[in-house]
Amino acid sequence: MIWRAAVYILSAYALFVAVMYMLQRSIMYFPIRSLSAPAQAGVPDMDVVTLSTADGLKLKAWFKTPENKHSILRPTIVYFHGNGGGIAFRGARIRPYLDRGFGVLLVEYRGYSGNPGDPTEQGLYEDGRASLEFVKNVGIPLDQVVLLGESLGSGVAVQMATEFDVGATVLEAPFSSAVDVAAAAYWFLPVRWLLKDRYDSISKVDRVRSPLFLVHGERDRIVPIRLGRRLFAAANDPKEAAYLPHAGHNDLPAHGSIQLVIEFLDRQFPA
Repeated sequence: MIWRAAVYILSAYALFVAVMYMLQRSIMYFPIRSLSAPAQAGVPDMDVVTLSTADGLKLKAWFKTPENKHSILRPTIVYFHGNGGGIAFRGARIRPYLDRGFGVLLVEYRGYSGNPGDPTEQGLYEDGRASLEFVKNVGIPLDQVVLLGESLGSGVAVQMATEFDVGATVLEAPFSSAVDVAAAAYWFLPVRWLLKDRYDSISKVDRVRSPLFLVHGERDRIVPIRLGRRLFAAANDPKEAAYLPHAGHNDLPAHGSIQLVIEFLDRQFPA
């Protein structure tokens, strides 16, 4: 009887693992399916633009050109958002950068906000490459580009920073790898063997040549701060980090993260 019960338990567990394996991308990515207008997100000064990916997709994104301050062009932030929602939820996050004259390209991924395709790790990397090609095509030099990755978007930002010589890289609530995040959340599953989209930033961050700024909340329950610290330790100089003692995962701006990023960028791109 004991062995029979053990067989039932193991069979049920194996079935559960199989189901989780098949559903893993629907667990990792939470896109909204429609795209509102920039004005509805509090950024009426942004334009809807199209990014063309190497695999043939046309992706809608939002863009505002940088301001010219005293004959000096402000840098442009290429913003990679996290796994939930879409760019329509990031208006408040990028409003302070727009108000300071920064250019901003709010990148929208495949499968998000009405864009064609389905999100995958390699697909989001293609979307990131298309965003860098876009800013180059509108005449913005790469040394005036800032890659800003939020949560899952930090994995895209790190990958792009290894491929393009940009002016700076900013990571908000980043992880060492998506595998490490999943292993912490789903400790009862063999995620290290089964995860498809791994975003293994820690194996790449030592190839990032641009100045790096990392900000993380010490009360982050989604991406444990130890993963952000691990990533920062593996990065090259020059690098700076800010660990906010009362911040969690989604409330970094409420604890001053945006002002810290602006101060970092002002140091990297002095007028």
